[in-house]
Amino acid sequence: LKKQIFKSIIYTIFFALTRFLISYTISEEVDKGRVVGNVAKDLNLSVQQLQNTDLQMASGYRKRYFDINRESGVIFVCERIDREELCPNLAKCFLNIEAILSNPRSLHRIEVLINDINDNAPFFLEEAITIDISEASYVGERHPLPVAHDADVGSNSVKTYKLNTNEYFSLDIQSAGDQSVSAELILQKALDHEKEPVIELILTAVDGGKPAKAGALQIKVNVLDVNDNSPVFSKNLYKIQVTENANMGTTLLTLSATDLDGGVNGQIVYSFTEGARLNPEEIFSLNNNSGEIIVKGNIDYEEYQAFEIRVQARDKGSTPRSAHSKVLVEVIDVNDNAPEILVSSLMSPIKEDAEIATAVAMVTVTDRDRGKNGQINCKITGSVPFKLKSNYKNYYSLLVDGPLDRENISKYNISIEATDEGSPELTTTAVIALEVSDVNDNPPRFPGSLINVFVKENIQTGTTIHRLSTFDSDLDENAKSTYSLLNSPKNTQINSMITINSNTGDIIILQSFNYEELKTFQFKVQATDSGVPPLSSNVTVNVLILDENDNNPSILAPYSEHGSVNSETIPYSAESGYFVAKIRAVDADSGYNALLSYHLSESKGNNLFRIGISTGEIRTKRRMSDNDLKTHHLLVLVSDNGEPSLSATVSIDVMVVESTADVQTQFRHVPIKEDNFSDLNLYLLIAIVSVSVIFLLSLISLIAVRCHRTDSDFSRYSAPMITTHPDGSWSYSKATQQYDVCFSSDTLKSDVVVFPAPFPPVDAELISINGNDTFTRTQTLPNKDKVSHLQNYIS
Repeated sequence: LKKQIFKSIIYTIFFALTRFLISYTISEEVDKGRVVGNVAKDLNLSVQQLQNTDLQMASGYRKRYFDINRESGVIFVCERIDREELCPNLAKCFLNIEAILSNPRSLHRIEVLINDINDNAPFFLEEAITIDISEASYVGERHPLPVAHDADVGSNSVKTYKLNTNEYFSLDIQSAGDQSVSAELILQKALDHEKEPVIELILTAVDGGKPAKAGALQIKVNVLDVNDNSPVFSKNLYKIQVTENANMGTTLLTLSATDLDGGVNGQIVYSFTEGARLNPEEIFSLNNNSGEIIVKGNIDYEEYQAFEIRVQARDKGSTPRSAHSKVLVEVIDVNDNAPEILVSSLMSPIKEDAEIATAVAMVTVTDRDRGKNGQINCKITGSVPFKLKSNYKNYYSLLVDGPLDRENISKYNISIEATDEGSPELTTTAVIALEVSDVNDNPPRFPGSLINVFVKENIQTGTTIHRLSTFDSDLDENAKSTYSLLNSPKNTQINSMITINSNTGDIIILQSFNYEELKTFQFKVQATDSGVPPLSSNVTVNVLILDENDNNPSILAPYSEHGSVNSETIPYSAESGYFVAKIRAVDADSGYNALLSYHLSESKGNNLFRIGISTGEIRTKRRMSDNDLKTHHLLVLVSDNGEPSLSATVSIDVMVVESTADVQTQFRHVPIKEDNFSDLNLYLLIAIVSVSVIFLLSLISLIAVRCHRTDSDFSRYSAPMITTHPDGSWSYSKATQQYDVCFSSDTLKSDVVVFPAPFPPVDAELISINGNDTFTRTQTLPNKDKVSHLQNYIS
């Protein structure tokens, strides 16, 4: 036992003698690789001794900020150093690392002082504030302003404040060391609420860096009416202490302020005002009436070592006045920290073909507690193809420990458990979400090898008629497909008809389709993914044009469509069912759009004729009677079965004649085409009227001469023949033969037909000039074909 005690004392003395403190200084934010110092030189070690001692470095920080060149002993920066992140709210920032020599064994503490640089500008916690100041405030009255904050320290922290030029206020800057500079607003000139109720100010905080940086705060001063006494706190600064994790409801302090005013103007209301980065209302509550400050949130020493709370005492006057004070709360530390797990250099996603022992991530485990409470054991829980490999103390590598298959498992949640050796034990579990990425081994697939797309004809150009879609079991870019037309002789013409949006797969038409010209066409589309190398698949697209009812029925010869009059004749002796005519029509559409039906419009002739709905045959319903008209005007309507239905009409004049011979000699009228009325038509009309008037005057003169030669008795056989030609001119016959002159009873152009006396029409009503000869039957003369045939006359 004595020997063991002696050895322990000797080892302790040796260890103490061989433990040295080495100090270095470096600025924050320096580049990686910057030399900090030479440990070998400071320890008086040669290069040979340095290699034999197996020099190692250790630190308890999440990041490895420094590393050592084991051949030269030079310590250099290997990670970005942010002083504000490492040492917030501290004037000096030290990083402690340890150099361990194994032969002989010795431990040396290295302390690196991190100097601050001016990399942060001052800022206020609010962009704007409002201050209420009574118009009765005396000149020289002070109003504390919010403190500007700067993450930098020392000369780079906030050094002064500036106020924009104004006639009412000035600044009083107060400094209590490098880290505490505040400003108060001093009234320089009496305020007048009625003259200027609101004053806009800008407070600028400037740090001491070179070059200096600044931050601004907008101040809105509301000028209030008279309340001539402000509350006064019993202390300008209150100091108290509290342990972290103090129970909620713990009373810290009771504020005390007095007001010389009486009544409502002397009643005081307490409240927090802005004074630190942390809103005090998140941690503490303040009784507005009693001034009691109570803990209401969690206090954590590791987050904040102290709180600076600004409080306000404000009276209840109609124009309230206020006083301000500070409360400094110092936090006392207790052991309450569980281990912390930091994962860095995570390689996610990792390819499914990654080899075993491939590094996935670096895991660092730390504990802000000390002693046994800071000693940590780390392991993976659950069954996953990964393992932890210890690198140094609390530094681990996460490695692949088995085959990966994305198609079976595409994501792993790796649970890492860290437990300290405190009493009671505190455990932290971190879950690393690791995704397994896919290699491009699956081509995009269409739903089928053939896609039928139905498109209506006459569809508007630029319309999307179909959207292609594919399925790819790969992920991300390996599953992102682009679409294109396959190059082929057939697709060359297709390029002018359709286009494909390469990203969305939209098939867009470039021209309107006509079903009567094109009923279907086909093309092939290729889908290619974005993997490396890319994979693709093809699909055939059939575009089927659907018919629309966009064509009217067309009447076939020998009949003409609406606007022309067609003639047919039937014998007076025709029986019921006698065939009169057959209307034939065609429709360029198809299906129901081309299914035609025939109808007779409502007219006086409908009680004598009928038409086959599907055949177009016009037949008589019954025998003729003496009461029936000799000419029947029929209007035939030909309609298709489209939606909406389109139609065409044809007019037929059916004339009843006495004998079959008359029927055989009957001729068909030539249809008159309707032209739009123009200036040329007007001139032709004037010319025709003029010629007609001249002709009538000539005819009257001729009749008068003939009547005079026959002793005032006009003879039916003494007039020459006068006829009309198809071109509208008149002709005069020099024959000495006698004729009857007949006029159409309803013609629009006053056509005149002259019949030879020996051959009067059997069924005509002829009007002789002398008024003696009149036939009893009614028949009209034609007004279309001006030819001198006995059989043609128009009703």
